[in-house]
Amino acid sequence: QVQLVESGGGLVQAGGSLRLSCAASGRTFSNYAMGWFRQAQGKEREFVAAISWSGGTTDYLDSVKGRFTISRDNAKKTVYLQMNSLKPEDTAVYYCNAGDNVKAIASMKASYWGQGTQVTVSS
Repeated sequence: QVQLVESGGGLVQAGGSLRLSCAASGRTFSNYAMGWFRQAQGKEREFVAAISWSGGTTDYLDSVKGRFTISRDNAKKTVYLQMNSLKPEDTAVYYCNAGDNVKAIASMKASYWGQGTQVTVSS
């Protein structure tokens, strides 16, 4: 069992940066691939980024490539999403999740989800 708690969201101007964190509880954190999704108001939830258990494999939504970076610290049981050059269209609730592998996460087949953290980018 893994419980996930996101933090780091907030209000930022376009062009700014935020770093989201997702703290996990449970003894098997390092066994899971981790990911981030987002859901804007009135839109479907979409995949943003994922990272393998070792950190050796990552995957990103095309529109965030080069701006967002996912990373993890297995000792701290935490996964991060560094978001730079933010745009108003990045405004959404961001969710952390855990799954068997990067492909499963990207396919919305994650096993565990956090409650989300709001990111708002003003123009």
